[in-house]
Order: sequence, then C-alpha cells, then structure tokens
Amino acid sequence: MDYGLTLALIGAGLAALLAGIGSAIGIGTAGRSATGVLSEKPERYGQMFIMVVLPGTQGFYGFLAAFLVMLKLNFFAGTGVAKMDALLGLEVLIACLPIAFAGLVSAIYQGKVCSGGILMAAKRPEMAFKAGVVYAVMVEVYAVLGLLVTMFMLLFGINWPAVV
Repeated sequence: MDYGLTLALIGAGLAALLAGIGSAIGIGTAGRSATGVLSEKPERYGQMFIMVVLPGTQGFYGFLAAFLVMLKLNFFAGTGVAKMDALLGLEVLIACLPIAFAGLVSAIYQGKVCSGGILMAAKRPEMAFKAGVVYAVMVEVYAVLGLLVTMFMLLFGINWPAVV
C-alpha cells in the first residue's frame, strides 16, 4: 500500500471537506436571517443575496487546494499517480491543513457576521454594503491567508515526485 499517496489524498480531502462544511454552516446561518427579512421585505433580495453567498467562498478555496494536490499527483491523467513515501505524503497533508481549518472557522464566523449585516440591512438598507459586506470581507481575509499558506507550501515547499 502506498501510505504516502493515502496521506496526501487525506490532506486534499480534509481541505475540501472542512472548508466545505464551514461554508455550508455559514451560508445556512446567513440564509436563515435572510429568509426572515425577505418574508417581509422581498425587494431587499439583492442586498441579502451577497451576504448569504459570501461564506461560500471558503468551500471554493478548499476545493482549489484539493484540486492542486490532485494535479500535482497526476490524478487526472489516467496514466497512474505519482508514488511517494509516507513522509512526503504527511508533508502534503500538513500543507492542506491551513485552508482546511481557516476555511472551516472563518466561514462559520463569516456567516454570523453576514447574518448580523442582514438584520441590520433590514432596518437600515443604506448600511448593507458599508457595514454588512465590509465586515464580512474582513473575516474572509483569514480564509485567503489560509489558502495562500497552503498554496505556498504545496507549490514551493514540497519536492513532488516524478510520475511512474
């Protein structure tokens, strides 16, 4: 059994899974607030939509990291994946953890910030962008930093094996 490949794929899976779970929770949190507001003020749909989907970006970041790992492993070529020892597989797994955990946590908290922004925009629609979206983007910064750390480690910190 190729334990290195297994560890690398676990890392890719964790990046997509944890960031995706965070996005689902964040969107669910914001979505609950938006449906309450929209039941009384359906004309605010555009303002609400941005704040509901914003926590979904972390799921895309996790997917991007997982896709990058699979590309580096020659996963999609159909000619066989790269062989790697367990230590190298562990390096890949560890490199995937920043976006996995930053994506999970930031998406959940971004959903909470967006939920607050949605409730504020219900009473003060002129503040929807200024406070609702801008504050939510501040949380997003940490997911982007997690993605960057993961990408830097995957692209520059790992000596990927040749495909056999």
